Amino acid sequence: MWLLLTGRGFGKTRAGAEWVRAQVEGGACKRMAIVAPTAADARDVMIEGESGVLSCCPSWDKPLYEPSKRRITWKNGAMATTYSADEPERLRGPQHDGAWCDEVASWRYAEAWDMLMFGLRLGDNPRCVVTTTPKPKTLIRDLISSPTTAVIRGSTYENRPNLAGAFYEQIVKKYEGTTLGQQELYGDMLEEVPGALWTRELIEKVRIRTAPDLKRVVVAIDPAVTAQKTSDETGIIVAGCLGEEGYVLEDLSGRYTPQQWGRKAIEAYYRWKADAVIAEVNQGGDLVEANLRTLDPSVSYRAVSAMRGKVVRAEPIASLYEQGRIHHVGIFPELEDQLCNWDGDTDWSPDRLDAMVHGLSELMLHDRTISVGSVSL
Repeated sequence: MWLLLTGRGFGKTRAGAEWVRAQVEGGACKRMAIVAPTAADARDVMIEGESGVLSCCPSWDKPLYEPSKRRITWKNGAMATTYSADEPERLRGPQHDGAWCDEVASWRYAEAWDMLMFGLRLGDNPRCVVTTTPKPKTLIRDLISSPTTAVIRGSTYENRPNLAGAFYEQIVKKYEGTTLGQQELYGDMLEEVPGALWTRELIEKVRIRTAPDLKRVVVAIDPAVTAQKTSDETGIIVAGCLGEEGYVLEDLSGRYTPQQWGRKAIEAYYRWKADAVIAEVNQGGDLVEANLRTLDPSVSYRAVSAMRGKVVRAEPIASLYEQGRIHHVGIFPELEDQLCNWDGDTDWSPDRLDAMVHGLSELMLHDRTISVGSVSL
């Protein structure tokens, strides 16, 4: 087994495609399996993509690709068949002497790996290459610890000359300095914090790309008392709901003066056409509302008093995540770091987490009865 555990943009897809080509053209493999998270991924990334198998082969020696048969055939008679990890049963039966598995950490069913391994039995030395961004999953941990696995690690920065400048400006900087950036940029395995209410695997399961037309939207604020470099952040989270489903839409948190966080919240209020701005007033009291009213008297506002402890407030929201009722619309590195690193016993204040909990509690739990596990709230 060869495991390329790297950050995004490292070039692992190209490495996998070149490995397939080398194995086939060198005669080491005659029946190859190419497995992706979905059928579309296999076609669009691993076969036809800019770094896929077809792009790696010279024009004078292009293999024949038959999408309807999910098959590539080389002139020497070697074949590669594509599979979707969403359909593990398709891997039951076929035999192979080589396999390329892409983004295994995103496979929905672990059974797909098992079925592939049962069929990887042709020839004298069947081999498999796995190209993936790491996620804390049992399969990845097992591969890393296996004595038959050669692990290669690499970061996004190692392939910088071949990546667009805009990618660095818009994507890389979003992750730099965050725990999630260790995974997405450096290819490090993130271990879960014992006792944390959220895990990265849990958040990944509920992540979506776009939100539906929402019934309600709120901008939730957990204001900081000061705005020094060492001050706590002001948590500003935009959240919405539709029926029994909640959505985290935007994270605008940061270290701001009262005027700055007030403007951020009001801009988000109008941009998202929100129903209200809600804020925790334990520290700022009436000054929070006064700050917002000074900037815009017409903003709909509701104060929230945090009467219970942080853990007690957060547990019902974490339970909704476990039931798949809360969705992250996009990726929020700093917020997700707080969710997955906070165990309730630490001294630091998770302001983004607090703002999110206030917003989702307003939408999902306030003035309504909702079932969370076996408890009605």
